[in-house]
Amino acid sequence: MQAVLFDLGNTLVSYYAAADFAPILRESLRSCISALAPGTHVDEDELLHHALQLNAEREDHAVWPLAERLGLLFGDLVLDFPTQERLASVFLEPIFATAILDPDALPTLAGLRTRGLRTAIVSNTPWGSPARAWRSELARHGLLAAVDAAVFCTDVGYRKPHPAPFERALSLLGVAAAEAVFVGDDQRWDVAGAHRAGIRPMLLAPHSPEETSNEIQVIATLREILHHTV
Repeated sequence: MQAVLFDLGNTLVSYYAAADFAPILRESLRSCISALAPGTHVDEDELLHHALQLNAEREDHAVWPLAERLGLLFGDLVLDFPTQERLASVFLEPIFATAILDPDALPTLAGLRTRGLRTAIVSNTPWGSPARAWRSELARHGLLAAVDAAVFCTDVGYRKPHPAPFERALSLLGVAAAEAVFVGDDQRWDVAGAHRAGIRPMLLAPHSPEETSNEIQVIATLREILHHTV
């Protein structure tokens, strides 16, 4: 083993649960309204309903960018790039506010680096939000300096489980797929994506998953990875 790759959300940092997404999306849209047209009355329920209809991903796993979705919601108000950047920032604030860094994340990454292993983060972003904002989020938690590379779906145009994000990370690290493992919490995106890229997956599951293949190694904590890299 030469490298360990990690998912971000609910692996290194916990964000919202799936059941909490709609209320957070409402807050994100409210922030966008305040940034675009402060004091303007908007039917928030209707706007949220429209937004939830846009809460889907493309079947080929190509990224559907945040700017395009906000354009469908707010029309001509978000056409120029500076406005798109400003809206992306305020849209993500309610999401970032839910962040809880796993206490094992930084010690585990430091332990892997001490052993001479390369590390990377490979992550999708909510609603195709820009990688720039997420790199700032990594820096806020001390994660950007703790890994050798960070690849987001918007960097390559495809979301996990498409192999493109994994392949970009492997290229940046200079290691082969067979020399790496990928640690993530989701069997659909993380485990399936790692398999597609030829990387051995590890499923982070603090509570035993209902169904796993014998080919999937399950760990309960991030620190367990250190026991598999001796």
